[in-house]
Amino acid sequence: MTNLDFQTTVPVDIEGDLASLPGEGARMAPHWTAPERVASRPVSPARIHGVRVPVASARLLDAMSDYGD
Repeated sequence: MTNLDFQTTVPVDIEGDLASLPGEGARMAPHWTAPERVASRPVSPARIHGVRVPVASARLLDAMSDYGD
């Protein structure tokens, strides 16, 4: 069961809306942690073979407009 009892200056909307996002982010910020350093190594070009897209996904993307509707 979800406990929705908390203090906020923004009305609580269970479905969520844009006005509630800053408050939710501020409440969650103390819980977020980040690694001290992310170590990544370069990938050899010989290991890069391209991208494979399923035919159905390619058709879907081809049918979409470039700039949205």
